[in-house]
Amino acid sequence: MLRVGVIGAGQIGSAIAKALAASGKYRVIASRRRIERIRHLEDLGVEVTRDNRLVAESSSVVFLAVKPYKVSEVLGEVSDLLEDKILISVAAAVPISKIESLAPRAKVIRAMPNVGLMVKASFTAYCRGSNVNEEDVKAVQEILGELGEYMEVEEELMDAITALSGSGPAYVALLIEAMAYAGLKVGLPRDLAYRSSAYTVYGTAKLFLEEELHPSTIKEMVLTPGGTTIEGIFYLEEGGVRTAVMKAVEAATKRAKEIAERLNDLLR
Repeated sequence: MLRVGVIGAGQIGSAIAKALAASGKYRVIASRRRIERIRHLEDLGVEVTRDNRLVAESSSVVFLAVKPYKVSEVLGEVSDLLEDKILISVAAAVPISKIESLAPRAKVIRAMPNVGLMVKASFTAYCRGSNVNEEDVKAVQEILGELGEYMEVEEELMDAITALSGSGPAYVALLIEAMAYAGLKVGLPRDLAYRSSAYTVYGTAKLFLEEELHPSTIKEMVLTPGGTTIEGIFYLEEGGVRTAVMKAVEAATKRAKEIAERLNDLLR
């Protein structure tokens, strides 16, 4: 059974450890300085420790899930133990070139999951470093498949992916909240307003993903001349919802690039 380690078991790291342990396909070890925060993972069979070196030494695949500004410090601590091991960095905005300079003998993968991995419904974009072969990629895909959907991309797209799918759950949560508030305004009970809003988003996403219906097709399925839906769509378009979302992702992408540049200076 493949041994997978998680260095930095915060919210994302803990969710990765939990999902992989629950799959029954991997032996998982996770580290965190405040070990009391991850004791609950032991109930799932995850070995927990404060020792990052123990994680690196005992694992064939290592997730680096620390804060971006901690990457240099942590890799300086464990890089000698990562030779020929797959290192999957989920530290936002840290490029492969920087990780490879800090762990030159590791097989580096840079990945950007989102919080959907907590329910095995993440979209994870990943890109590969110079030491990674096809067999390594296959192993990585099997692991990422336990977290949800995945796709290999060029590294130059990672800032935009961070802005769209990494930050995306917040945008969708805002939409669900707005729909629920609208339900409250027209008299729906709170639980009904929230659950109906959330399931509407969920069902619409499934129509796209499973039935391969284009969003425009789904919209046209609901629209009728002079009906309630076109009335609502009119006000959404008048309010500039489409433009607001596009501007939000564009601004978030710009911010991701700024953070990456700042981190690059910090990690030199």
